[in-house]
Amino acid sequence: MQRRRDPVERADEESRDLYDVSTWEPRSAVDHLAYSVYNAINYGLQTIVLAVAVVITLFLLIQPAILVLEAPSLAVFFGLSVVPAGLLAAFIWYSDITESEPLSLLVATFVLAVLFATFAAVVNSVVGPRLEAIPIIGTALFFYLIVGPVEETVKLLAVRVFAYRSETFDAVIVGAVYGAVAGLGFAAIENAIYIASTVAEAQAEVGTVSAATGIATVRALVGPGHVIYSAIAGYYLGLAKFNREYAGPLVIKGLLIAAFVHGTYNLTVGFAPALIVAVTPLGPGVAFISYVIGFNLLIGYYLYRKIVRYRRTYRAVRDDTSGPPTPELTEFDPPRR
Repeated sequence: MQRRRDPVERADEESRDLYDVSTWEPRSAVDHLAYSVYNAINYGLQTIVLAVAVVITLFLLIQPAILVLEAPSLAVFFGLSVVPAGLLAAFIWYSDITESEPLSLLVATFVLAVLFATFAAVVNSVVGPRLEAIPIIGTALFFYLIVGPVEETVKLLAVRVFAYRSETFDAVIVGAVYGAVAGLGFAAIENAIYIASTVAEAQAEVGTVSAATGIATVRALVGPGHVIYSAIAGYYLGLAKFNREYAGPLVIKGLLIAAFVHGTYNLTVGFAPALIVAVTPLGPGVAFISYVIGFNLLIGYYLYRKIVRYRRTYRAVRDDTSGPPTPELTEFDPPRR
């Protein structure tokens, strides 16, 4: 978007020196001091935030680390729990029809999501008990006002603070790719914490392997949701980058959708499987699996349609002289890389 100019600059036809009149760049010693202080504050705050995130993350990973040292096989369950989410993130990466994203940025986004997820964990643990204590609507308020918005915001921040600023973030669909990777990072640390805490509580009664198998299976089903929700928010972040005049509303729209869907899942997964059991011959376990997979497929289809539309349009504008439009079943032919 073109830089807005002061009326003096717009009317100047003699190329006057308008420094400190309507334009500015560092010239004097005070200018350079101000510029340096601003950069120090800016990068200093970022460093402090990252340092705090690292400290919280290390604290939260103490229990998983201890359990892995005691029972190394738990590491396998940690890994298996993120396989479905990883496969989904890989599919979204593969769907990027533009250019391959640098591995360094993908890894950085994953790591930032792991770190920022700890902020959501702190907020949830502090605010959750207070909201859930409200009769009848407390749990719904917690999921819709705290869990959904906070978790989706920290995942989007993992994209915004680094990858978004890169020159390789050069297409709307790239936002979905980085959003998916952020969701994978969030799911990875959340799964590790959930599995570790469950095993620590239940291993004395049912054994380490049995406890880990049950919770790892549940987390494997839940993980893809994080990828889908943040990929949706990331897609709108991509739209925001190329529609600067509406950037703010677009980012908010993506977060609203992702947070609402996230909150709805958290709220309904608590009672929907029981309803399925009441009206079908399915057992509780199968009902739970069916609901989680069905919910993720429904929201995933929403994301899929956006990606397909982008790919179809990309092909159309890149090759106006081509034959008939690409059939639906071949929308995911190998991208041009």
